[in-house]
Amino acid sequence: MKHACAQHGYAWPGSPVLDTVQLARKLLTRDEVPNYKLATLARYFRSASVPAHRALADARATVDVLHGLFERVAGFGVQTLDELIEFSAAVSSEQRRKRYLADGLPQAPGVYLFTDERGEVLYVGKSSNLRNRVRQYFTGSENRPRIREMIALAERVVPIVCATPLERLIAEHKPRYNRRSRFPERALWVKLTVEPFPRLSIVRRVATDGATYLGPFPGRRLAEQAIHAVHEAFPLRQCTLRLRPGRPVSPCALAGMGRCNAPCAGQESPQEYARHVAAVREAMTGDIRPLVERLLGRIERLSAAQRYEEAATHRDRLAVFVRAAARMQRVAALSGCRQLVAAAPAFDGGWEIAVVRYGRLAGATRVPPGAAPGPYLDAVLATAETVLPGPGPTPAASVEETECVLRWLEQPGVRLIEVDGTWCSPVHGAGSRWEWLRNAYATPFQPSRD
Repeated sequence: MKHACAQHGYAWPGSPVLDTVQLARKLLTRDEVPNYKLATLARYFRSASVPAHRALADARATVDVLHGLFERVAGFGVQTLDELIEFSAAVSSEQRRKRYLADGLPQAPGVYLFTDERGEVLYVGKSSNLRNRVRQYFTGSENRPRIREMIALAERVVPIVCATPLERLIAEHKPRYNRRSRFPERALWVKLTVEPFPRLSIVRRVATDGATYLGPFPGRRLAEQAIHAVHEAFPLRQCTLRLRPGRPVSPCALAGMGRCNAPCAGQESPQEYARHVAAVREAMTGDIRPLVERLLGRIERLSAAQRYEEAATHRDRLAVFVRAAARMQRVAALSGCRQLVAAAPAFDGGWEIAVVRYGRLAGATRVPPGAAPGPYLDAVLATAETVLPGPGPTPAASVEETECVLRWLEQPGVRLIEVDGTWCSPVHGAGSRWEWLRNAYATPFQPSRD
C-alpha cells in the first residue's frame, strides 16, 4: 500500500499501527489456541469471514479477531487506543523480573554471554557498550519470541571486556539461541573441479587442490539453485563420470536435449570445453556479466511468452548465484591481504586499532583520548597473532568472522593505516549487481495488459 501511494503521488497517512498477532500472544495461551495464525484465531473467535489469503477476506477476518481481543483486553482496564498500543508493547513479566542481570555490567566494548543455571552459554552478543546493550533485552523493544524464551532461561550475563567489539565467540560456544554463525563447519560449497573436463560439485570442505569455490551456502537447496543458474548459462557437463580425453563414452540424455555439448563422446574438444570452464570460473570470481545477461535474456523470453512461473524460477536461481558470488568476492578481497591495519574512533574520544591478517582479526588495542597512537600501534603489531593462510576464499577465518571485520572497517570514520596486499573487488563482479538484486522481487511477474 505504501508503494502504491508513492507510485500515484499520494502521501502515506501514517496511521497508528496495532499488531493483532502480538496482542493475541499476550491475551491467549497455548491451551486455548495451538498457534496464532489468522485462520486459527478466526475459528476461535467464530469469525463470520474465513481467511483465504485474499485481501478483503483476510481484512474482514482480522476485524472479527480484533473485536474478540477487545473483549479480552477490557479486563485489564484498557479503554483507549493509546492504552491498547502501550499494553501490546508492554514488557513481559519474565523480562521485567530479569532486569537485575544488567546491573554491574561495565560500560565498555566487549562480548556478553547469557548463561543458564548450569553455566551453559545460551546466547552470545557483542556491543560497544555492554551495559546499555544488555539492558535493551529487558525493554518492550525486544519482541523476538526466541530471545524472550532465552531470557526466561538465563540466570547470568557474563561480560568479557575487549579492546574492541570485534571479537566473536559464537563459533566456540555454539549457543542454541544464536541463529547465525553457530555451525560454520556445516556450510556447503560449490566446487568447480580440477580434471580434464571439470564440472560443478557440492562439497563440505575447501581443499588445497587448486579448484575454484563458490559459497558458503547454508543448505543444499540453495547450492543446487546456484549450480542450475550456471548450467542454464554455460554448457557445462552435469554427469559425474571421470572423463579422459581420447576415451569417448556414450552421451547421456542431456546431450540429446541440447543441454550438453557431450565432451564425453568427443563431440566437443577439450580446448572448446575449456573455454566454457574459464567463463564459469570468471563468473564465480570476476566478471559476472555473461552469466547475468544470458539468464536475464532467458527470463525476458519466458515472461514474454507468459511462462511466469518458469521465469520466476530462473530469477530465483540467478539471485542465489549473484548473492553468493557477491558475498564471496567481498570476503575474498579482504582475505587476500596479508595484513591490514585500521583505526576507528572510539565512543570515548580515543581510537580502536585492529590488525587483520588474511581476513582474521589478529590483534586489537585501544588508544586513550589524547594519547599518542604510535606506541600502542607498535605494541599491537608486535603482539598480534601470527596467521598462516589456508585454502579457498577464506583462508584463515570463517566467512562470518571476516564479514564482522568488514562491517567494522566500513564504519564511518575508519582510517586505514597499512595495507599489505590489494584490497579491492572486481569492477564487473557480482557486487555490481546489488541494485538488480534489491529490485528482483519488487515487481512480480504479471500478465500483459495488451
